[in-house]
Amino acid sequence: MRIDILTLFPDMFSGVLNESILKKAQEKGAVDIRLVDFREFADNKHKTVDDYPYGGGAGMVLKPQPIFDAVEHVTAGSPGARIILLCPQGERYTQKKAEELAQEEHLVLICGHYEGYDERIRQYLATDEISIGDYILTGGELGAMVIVDSVVRLLPGVLGNEASPVDDSFSSGLLEYPQYTRPADFRGMKVPDILLSGNHQLIAEWREKESLRRTFLRRPDLLAGYPLTEKQKQWLKEWEHERETENSGSQCE
Repeated sequence: MRIDILTLFPDMFSGVLNESILKKAQEKGAVDIRLVDFREFADNKHKTVDDYPYGGGAGMVLKPQPIFDAVEHVTAGSPGARIILLCPQGERYTQKKAEELAQEEHLVLICGHYEGYDERIRQYLATDEISIGDYILTGGELGAMVIVDSVVRLLPGVLGNEASPVDDSFSSGLLEYPQYTRPADFRGMKVPDILLSGNHQLIAEWREKESLRRTFLRRPDLLAGYPLTEKQKQWLKEWEHERETENSGSQCE
């Protein structure tokens, strides 16, 4: 995969791209990440990339010319590239979106700044608009880092254990089950006996149940469209009954 990141602040990415999984992925050749300062594509002697908005208003707006020229440069010979605009008005980013983007050969991420983009960038250039959450950042760089990290870790051969991304929270539609490691008894806090039993079938069922329980308790909204099995539906009924019993008991005290 190739990823081009269009930004006015390429130095912001040096630490992120040169450490941990992203560094290893590049060394393995799983991904080719390129930083492009789109200021270099400005067609004026002062390399200005923003201007006052028509109609007045606060702040400055990114001009279309430098970004159009930069995108056309990095996508020459790559007509199927996904052009992603980092924008608070965009689709909220999810694990499902990360999995979708991980199937692409070429991604171009455009990091905005100032008050926003000239609308023609959004309308005629971008194929996707993505927001990483309902809050405002100074620019799109941090959002781009999030997308790059979440996508690259899904590429074949990047993680040591190919099952790792499959078991992650949100990949299955549920939150991940609790994890434990050595020692089995730490300051009197013990690992559940079933994980020490060696019975893989029981362990798998325990993990399934705990994954569902954690989702039920912490993110019940995720269950709205989840295809529950009959066994899982029964577990939910039991937990809902337990919750109702606890609530009624506390009200009587």
